[in-house]
Amino acid sequence: MIKGINLKKKLQAILATLFLAGSLSAQQQTAGENYIAIDLRLFSDSRGHWYGIHDDANIVNPVANQPTYPATDILKIADNILLFQRNNGGWPKNYDMQAILTPQQTDSLLKTKDMVHTTFDNQTTYTHIEYLAQVYTQTSIEKYKTGALNGIQFMLKAQYPNGGWPQYYPIEANNYSSHITFNDGAYLGVMETLKKILDQNPMFAFVDDQLRSKIKIAFDKGVDCILKCQIVSKGRLTAWGQQHSEFDLKPVWARAYEMPAITNGESAEIVLFLMSFDHPSQKIIESVQSAVKWFSESTIYHTRVKTIQAPPEKSQWKISTIDRVVVIDSMAPPIWTRFYEIETEKPLFSDRSSKLFYSMAEVSRERRSGYGWYTYAPKEVLDKYPAWQKKWAPDKNVLAK
Repeated sequence: MIKGINLKKKLQAILATLFLAGSLSAQQQTAGENYIAIDLRLFSDSRGHWYGIHDDANIVNPVANQPTYPATDILKIADNILLFQRNNGGWPKNYDMQAILTPQQTDSLLKTKDMVHTTFDNQTTYTHIEYLAQVYTQTSIEKYKTGALNGIQFMLKAQYPNGGWPQYYPIEANNYSSHITFNDGAYLGVMETLKKILDQNPMFAFVDDQLRSKIKIAFDKGVDCILKCQIVSKGRLTAWGQQHSEFDLKPVWARAYEMPAITNGESAEIVLFLMSFDHPSQKIIESVQSAVKWFSESTIYHTRVKTIQAPPEKSQWKISTIDRVVVIDSMAPPIWTRFYEIETEKPLFSDRSSKLFYSMAEVSRERRSGYGWYTYAPKEVLDKYPAWQKKWAPDKNVLAK
């Protein structure tokens, strides 16, 4: 048994050495070359979670004053991305790709290559693919192309037959992460990456015609699923939920305080995506028109959410020193609640108990101050609608008085 353990340790050490040697080799191949920094905001959500929320379930957690590579060290950052990539082609969430990892952290990550807890949540996987694609475009180093292609294949495998994407893949049974997920940019993040490939974005010039054909099929199914998920309330199309059932496409519960409802924040992102299409189909035009009309109808005026200081209050999750209250303000810009009840179309709120409320004041302070119950997101859609309408639906302005 001791010999077996020693052998395992030796193999792990060899793997770590090979990984580091590969990194050095890549750097030696390109010595003296200057590369253009790639936007690291791609990973801001996951990075914020890694440093801001300690999670014992993480494979590695940050050490004190964890150093980071400068943005121009794209090879070292790309090697980190390959290190975090699992053998199934996807990535785990909530780590910093820019971190200069310790040998112990590197060793721990190498041991997790066969794990399959991989996701699109918190801007994960599709962002890693795009970064690797940009590094390959600058360097022509094959391993970065291979990593990107493996990631693309992972996205295609993760798609449901109905065209939707779950939050995690492989599917985690009896968990809301199996639902079709629009919140946190999961679904649209995948779709926007596939759209860049189909739109001949130079970073994806290495994708061959055979794979592009598969991507086109997946993309078209994804669009069809979006259109089928649009919620009907009071007999007309409105917008979308945060998550929809992978079986019947109806809105479903996500986290305990995220109920089936019309959700304007996530829906605004979907509409902007649909508005980005050249020569949209009649179905897409109808979908956009319906959602724009819904945003107009669900607007709340003379209302502002104010953050105020409050006595410290400790909960299971955090110590809060603020509170949020809704105030009447005649000068406030238009605003929307995050959730609207289907059919009654009233603003809707909830709590970790999953109890429903019609006022944010009824929500516990921990959730009231720690969650975005109101949103300004539909304003961008309404601002862009006039130009879109004139170009693609000149005979029908749903905002005309």
